[in-house]
Amino acid sequence: MIAEGRDSKRKRDKASARKVVRIRPGTKTVVLGVTGSIAAYKSSELASLLVKQGHEVFVVMTRDATEFISPLTLQTLSKNPVTTSFFDEKESWRPGHIELADRANLLLIAPATAHIIAELAHGLADHPLAAIALATRAPILLAPAMNGKMWEHPATVDNVEKLKARGAEFIGPEEGMLACGYEGVGRLWKVNDIAFRAEFLLARQDNLIA
Repeated sequence: MIAEGRDSKRKRDKASARKVVRIRPGTKTVVLGVTGSIAAYKSSELASLLVKQGHEVFVVMTRDATEFISPLTLQTLSKNPVTTSFFDEKESWRPGHIELADRANLLLIAPATAHIIAELAHGLADHPLAAIALATRAPILLAPAMNGKMWEHPATVDNVEKLKARGAEFIGPEEGMLACGYEGVGRLWKVNDIAFRAEFLLARQDNLIA
């Protein structure tokens, strides 16, 4: 009788010891948006880090971004085609940007200029990256990079607050010497930290009660 009581207690203790555990995530799809900032060159390192973390990366570039870094570079590092225009979508009857929006587990825009932030805040969609942001239901993470005066302008502040209210997340910008010659807030956040934050948002989707 005593032995049965001890067995019963052990079973109850084992059941009560259950807790939240992290299920090892599988391959996730990250849509990496790159916009027209001098910091666009850092997107190559970011794409490489995301691939090394085991994710499938699809890069979508604005037209201005292609002036700072070659789509071929990002295609090579991501191991997937790079989208720069709606006219790239000729392989299928289904619009490629909608397919990416549906497939994405995370939309990461780094660097994010004041222009793309304004477009997203006002629901504009005249290029693939903005259209994906409007169509996807995946989490959105933005890493701003711009002149400090642009970042602190009331219009940008208002746009950022609108996006945050809709659930978008921001990382940065940080303070330092800017490409325009000014010193202040506006530098792209450290690439390693952006990749870490992206990994956190992806893993957060896999936290289950075991």
